[in-house]
Amino acid sequence: QVQLQESGPGLVKPSQMLSLTCTVSGGSITTSDYAWSWIRQPPGKGLEWMGAIASDGSTYYSPSLKSRTSISRDASKNQFSLQLSSVTPEDTAVYYCAARLPSGDYRYWGQGTQVTVSS
Repeated sequence: QVQLQESGPGLVKPSQMLSLTCTVSGGSITTSDYAWSWIRQPPGKGLEWMGAIASDGSTYYSPSLKSRTSISRDASKNQFSLQLSSVTPEDTAVYYCAARLPSGDYRYWGQGTQVTVSS
């Protein structure tokens, strides 16, 4: 059973960088078939896929967020991370990490972490 857990600050000031880490247990981020993904849900809105990192280290980003997003990993800790630069209050959301199958379905989700962008 794969488990994912997000961690990071719950409050970020406008124009700063948002950094979150997802710790994975029960499966390796470097050998499994999953795309390790970041997804967010702003208040009152639907889920938005932000990007993913594959087991070979390849990264994929939403075109609308690509200029501000970076996803990386630390294989030694079995963690992958999200950095979102130049945040605004519109980036306020619950941020999830998830394991996406090649079919496109999400098999495992973290519990989500609330991030608020406010001065």
